[in-house]
Amino acid sequence: MFALRLAALVAATLATGLIAGVFYAYAISVMPALNRTDDRAMIDVMQKINVVIINPWFMIGFMGTVGFTLLAAALHLGKEHRTTLIWLGVALALNVIAFVVTSGLNVPLNDQLAAAGDPAQIGDLAQVRADYESAWVRWNTLRAILHTLAFLVLAGALFVAGIQHGRTQAAGSVGAQQVSQAQPVPSVGPQTVGQPYRAPITAQQYGFGPSGSQPTGARFLA
Repeated sequence: MFALRLAALVAATLATGLIAGVFYAYAISVMPALNRTDDRAMIDVMQKINVVIINPWFMIGFMGTVGFTLLAAALHLGKEHRTTLIWLGVALALNVIAFVVTSGLNVPLNDQLAAAGDPAQIGDLAQVRADYESAWVRWNTLRAILHTLAFLVLAGALFVAGIQHGRTQAAGSVGAQQVSQAQPVPSVGPQTVGQPYRAPITAQQYGFGPSGSQPTGARFLA
């Protein structure tokens, strides 16, 4: 079960990190570069990017930011995983907010840009760009920050989960060692419950030999 929980947690961390990296790359390179181009080039490139980015590789990561984190949280239900679950809850909230920002703000702007049509046929390129670029950059920066924070929290969850598992394993090993080292009490004849064990008294302890007679050299004074 630990392997399954770990796999879900790693998948959530990886998906979140990849998507945070995509949006980070937009923020620090793609959009600043497009900002230096003319209106037609900027609109044309963004229209093409918005088409090609809808592919299985991106969608697995994008949907996985919420899906894998939710799965990891579900697998960590229980008081023994409470600390890890708290970290996962925070990461899930951050990923959900970022997902809403993308779906509710960036995607509608992309649809609006696509609806403007062929850049060669757009009458007012500057207005189309103005309605799109600044708002899109602002919301992209926000979602990049949110996913980055979620990635850091998930990394913390991995660390905490490892510590908890290590403590559980150590406690189990100590318990097993104590059981293996315990010595059974010898059973010689019936004993009364609650009384300490007493070894049987032999004839030799009273000075008699095996037959009950006095051993050689033993004398009693009258």
